[in-house]
Amino acid sequence: MKNVGDFDRKMRIIVGVLLLVGFAINPGGGWHLLYLLGIIPLVTGLMRSCPAYSIFGINTCCKKD
Repeated sequence: MKNVGDFDRKMRIIVGVLLLVGFAINPGGGWHLLYLLGIIPLVTGLMRSCPAYSIFGINTCCKKD
């Protein structure tokens, strides 16, 4: 079920890609593994579905009448 709207989707993809690029640029250090969290917004943006949104009943998709 799609529950991620267009703006939300674009922002998730941008943030996810930026975090993964940060991981590629900064392979060392103590925080570099946190960059891998970028996989979550990237995947949820690409799939247009967020499990957390489903749990809390949030839907950012525009309703068409």
